[in-house]
Amino acid sequence: LRFLAGQSVTLAAGEATAQLPIASCPCDDRNLHFHIVRDADDDFSRQVYEVLGAGDPVTVFGPWGDFALHAESPRPILFVAGDAGFAPIKGLIEHAMSLDAAELLHLYWHASAPTGHYLANLCRSWADALDNFRYTALAEGGVDDLVGRMAQDHADLAAFDIYLAGPGAFVEEATKALAQQGFPPSQLVATAT
Repeated sequence: LRFLAGQSVTLAAGEATAQLPIASCPCDDRNLHFHIVRDADDDFSRQVYEVLGAGDPVTVFGPWGDFALHAESPRPILFVAGDAGFAPIKGLIEHAMSLDAAELLHLYWHASAPTGHYLANLCRSWADALDNFRYTALAEGGVDDLVGRMAQDHADLAAFDIYLAGPGAFVEEATKALAQQGFPPSQLVATAT
């Protein structure tokens, strides 16, 4: 499957389908990773967690979407994930790392549940291993607090490209909060997951 980091595909397992972002880097094209939230009200989630077994077929259609890394940009990058919006962000981060694309990569991951930072150890390992990667996990406060923290950490947000992914309401609120900070919309790439 040829895809860009951050793009989505449609997965079909049995009668259940879901459009999900690819959570892996194109540089690891032999493995496709997806983050599937366990949800008893979602047909695809139930199919994956209760029915699907090793070796069962899953059909992949795609890729879709234009949530992709602008590798030609000279600006450092801020990645902002809300809950499972970390899935496409993870693919973008791994792709940026493989390209050595920016002098600074900083991930802000906001989780609305105590177990929401489900790959925190991976993020901490990136921060420990790489001089140019920072990780900030946030579990309290709203989107305004998140954007305020970003502005506190980086005096000139306009010097960055920002990649934003998460639930629709999260993305909408963050986009508005960034606009209130004067962030240029042309440097924001966002997707609702």
